[in-house]
Amino acid sequence: MYRVGIVGASGYTGAELLRLCFEHPQLELAWAMGETQAGTEVADLYPSLAAAYPRTRFEPYDATLADGLDLVFLALPHGMSQQLAPDLQRRADKVIDLSADFRLRDAALYPRWYGEEHAAPELLGTFVYGLPELFRYEVQKAEAVAVPGCYPTAAGLALAPLMVTRAIEGDEVIVDAASGVSGAGRSLAHATHFGTANEDFTAYGLLNHRHTPEIEQVLSARVLFTPHLAPMTRGILATCYAKPREASSTTQLIDALGDFYINEPFVVVSDRPPSTKATLGSNSAHLTARYDERTGWVIVLCAIDNLMKGAAGQAIQCANLMLGLDETTGLAQAAVYP
Repeated sequence: MYRVGIVGASGYTGAELLRLCFEHPQLELAWAMGETQAGTEVADLYPSLAAAYPRTRFEPYDATLADGLDLVFLALPHGMSQQLAPDLQRRADKVIDLSADFRLRDAALYPRWYGEEHAAPELLGTFVYGLPELFRYEVQKAEAVAVPGCYPTAAGLALAPLMVTRAIEGDEVIVDAASGVSGAGRSLAHATHFGTANEDFTAYGLLNHRHTPEIEQVLSARVLFTPHLAPMTRGILATCYAKPREASSTTQLIDALGDFYINEPFVVVSDRPPSTKATLGSNSAHLTARYDERTGWVIVLCAIDNLMKGAAGQAIQCANLMLGLDETTGLAQAAVYP
């Protein structure tokens, strides 16, 4: 068994990590820290976890509790992990950060997109970008991993195979994606109140969403990214557009995706238009592609569960690789339906 801790366990992503750790046959939860909920029983905040953690309480942050642990998950808002990571890396054997704090390789991008200088720029090069389907070998060797954002995961899985094989151009890429309200986290905000989000569909972060440089980094492309908030709890659907380097066909594109992901347990490639509900509660990504002969554009679609493949599920997938376990251990490939 591997002993793990979760910092930021009281948020939606932290709660998902708690659920996955309980179901994992090789991970033993040592503690769950949730500063804003310290002293609260996990079952009181999340009754869905009552059977798994009937008496566990969220603890206040205490770095010394990480001493000797096999792995620590950081599920904190942006800006907090970079304050804690240097100390935690010395205490725990491995660290997985689910925030954006260590995803970008260029420290100069943080003031522009996140509004402040990075507190630990010297550590950026020590964190591996945790998208296993693209960087599996690096993740396996890593002691520190930065789990990708939910939007970059969907866009990266959709377009990276065609970028790698030079099937599409990198100077005209459009990513149009929609997310459920859980992507905004547990904190109260007017935009995610039921009365605001229900029966509405709205774009946000126009031209300045923080995931833009991350998507560009993954794809090595210039990207126009527009996110949308959809009236659903979980899920992301990314519709991505690019120009092909030469005339193609729908069959060629789907075959190219299928060949690239042929041995990937969590990626489903088919001619079916993907839906968010088809991925609910699973760590799977569903993809398809089309070539539009009329306009000459390539369209690639990807659906994921933003709290699973877009966050906690992918973190567990990375943990499995880092600990030398089978990549699928403790992770569902089949979704919950209806």
